[in-house]
Amino acid sequence: MGQKKLIRFAELETFSNVLQFPKDMPGKWSVFFGNNNPLTLELACGKGEYAVGLGQLYPNRNFIGIDLKGNRIWVGAKRALQSKLTNVAFLRTQIDQIAEYFAPGEVAEIWITFPDPQLRMSKAKKRLTHPKFLRLYQQFLVPGGLIHLKTDSPDLYRFTKLVIDLYGCPLHKDMDDIYETEKISDELKIKTHYESLDIAGSNRIHYLCFSIPPDLGNKEKDTELKEKLKEYEGLD
Repeated sequence: MGQKKLIRFAELETFSNVLQFPKDMPGKWSVFFGNNNPLTLELACGKGEYAVGLGQLYPNRNFIGIDLKGNRIWVGAKRALQSKLTNVAFLRTQIDQIAEYFAPGEVAEIWITFPDPQLRMSKAKKRLTHPKFLRLYQQFLVPGGLIHLKTDSPDLYRFTKLVIDLYGCPLHKDMDDIYETEKISDELKIKTHYESLDIAGSNRIHYLCFSIPPDLGNKEKDTELKEKLKEYEGLD
């Protein structure tokens, strides 16, 4: 590990707004923030641009950026501290374990910004909008809590729309290209490091906002989803 990363990891241990694999946190986030304001998560937050940006936009709400990469979290946590954003924090852990950190109904919204689209079909279950993950989120989201997806990947965008349609998820907003809209919200104007890279090469940013239906726990449609993916991707 490089010297720079070692320094950052050491500093993370001293940051008051960073928790690394903490124990016994479900139901205690209001104590951590010192208020009962609504809680929003940014998953696979990277450098935490959205957690910090949303924290600046909404001082009466709390935000947590979640990622496994401590080197990346350091960037957002440092910026939040320098900006004196007491409503922004960071949690270092694996996304597939986040249900261990929140109590039922403790989270109001989730933002998924430019995640790895996991383009190979064999990795479809690693997509953060796969039903496998939606069932995790359902364990701690308030009923009807919003999930926001912002991505430059047309494949992840279409995949998520397929999931929304197949599982009957209420769809609140669907924007094939947010910058074609005359007026976009301040939330969507926040840009991440990955947005600027345009890795997908599409020059287009997709956005979906949806909720999880109560019956998503029923896994009968998972086989149908798998078959539709095979058909979509031209696989036998």
